[in-house]
Amino acid sequence: MTWETIEAPHGLAPPNPMTVRAQSIPARHCFPEHAHCWNQVVYAISGVLTVTAEGSSFVISPEQAAWLPTGLRHRVGSLLGAEFRSLWIAEDAGDGLPAANPTVFGVSPLLKALIIEAAEIEGEEDRDGYAGRITHLILDQLRRARPLPAALPWPRGGALAALCEALYADPADPRGPEEWGLMLGMSARTLARRFVAETGMSLRSWRRRMRLFRAIELLGGGLGVTRTAMELGYGSTSAFVYAFRLEMGCSPQTYMRGRREDGGVRVQSLPDGISVAIPQSSTS
Repeated sequence: MTWETIEAPHGLAPPNPMTVRAQSIPARHCFPEHAHCWNQVVYAISGVLTVTAEGSSFVISPEQAAWLPTGLRHRVGSLLGAEFRSLWIAEDAGDGLPAANPTVFGVSPLLKALIIEAAEIEGEEDRDGYAGRITHLILDQLRRARPLPAALPWPRGGALAALCEALYADPADPRGPEEWGLMLGMSARTLARRFVAETGMSLRSWRRRMRLFRAIELLGGGLGVTRTAMELGYGSTSAFVYAFRLEMGCSPQTYMRGRREDGGVRVQSLPDGISVAIPQSSTS
């Protein structure tokens, strides 16, 4: 299936020091590759974004955002749809902001709330300085943001991107490298070699991490543990809970309870260079 193009906005004034744009991205839609004369924070309050920049592609969840520096050519879209929030930040917004290269970082509950509020009041007259204070708090939060080693890697295009799209849309798909290789017109060995070359990890490891990524997305969207286990293709709820606990160090219930009750977030690095944000109270 092909992706549809979203027309990029025209005629907008440069940020001074920040502009927030809110937009719904339909499934399988993306902005064409482009660059800005200002920095950009790419974020979705719900759904998952696919970001292509500097020769690599990755997906980020609502617990992650991407910093794209001035002049970097990039493309942003969503496979399943997302509520997109884009922060345009002026070059002279101040010291201490992320480096002049693309960076993925964890989004705290506070930063998410500030971004939502900034989008709500964007364009209103700032008579009492409230909008300015929100902007300064967001910039302070960006200065404190903790970079993550990587998001979920994604092939740039072609057959392997189609494979990842299919597995992401249907994590329960049971087909292995042999079946996928036959469908994509290559041997299982060739598929495995190309997948590692493009993503830096094996297809098996990628699928495991993708399932964890989707689990966090589905649970965060309000889906119950049993339904999430079914959507991901686990044979039973207990199998899903075991796999989740093995990777995250806590049960899905504890993870979600911690997200609701605690605003603090710590970052846990998993094998294969993937990191996820975990509420600080999720220790059991």
